[in-house]
Amino acid sequence: MGERVHPPNAGEWTLDPELTALAGTAGTAIAQAVGTDAWHGLRAAAARVFHRGHAPEAAQQTALDRLDRSSAELERVEPGATERARGQVASSWQTRFRDLLEELDEADRHQVAAQLRELVALAGRSGGTSAGDDSIVIKGDVRIEARESSVAGVNVTMGDVTFGTPPPPGANQG
Repeated sequence: MGERVHPPNAGEWTLDPELTALAGTAGTAIAQAVGTDAWHGLRAAAARVFHRGHAPEAAQQTALDRLDRSSAELERVEPGATERARGQVASSWQTRFRDLLEELDEADRHQVAAQLRELVALAGRSGGTSAGDDSIVIKGDVRIEARESSVAGVNVTMGDVTFGTPPPPGANQG
């Protein structure tokens, strides 16, 4: 696990598929966290990944600056282009994480992989919401209830949803 693989007939080394997937998952976590309660924690965790080399503080600050630019890009995006922009940010961070992993020796690669796994776990544990074009993502349990002659509706495109029969309007009054 975590080794470089020399592809046949290629002139350069690549990461094994597990580390490549980890870089992709971490990049996606960054893009999805922008604008959520989880952003500041993931931002700090991602920047720590780059705290290495001959000038670790400068490398970490550069990562923080890039993370802030990624966040600003997503906040400025026009309605209708959010998902595409998130995909571009995710791809950009995937490339940064993958490039970093490829530059490292085996021991440092294992350390960075552990940090990336922690970053992904942090993203998975964080609750909160994020909004996109005509959508909202909510982590955790959600209860939608219609009361006092109101109407509740749900349109689900992904995820597990359990529906119950709501009481008729006025049934809770008494």
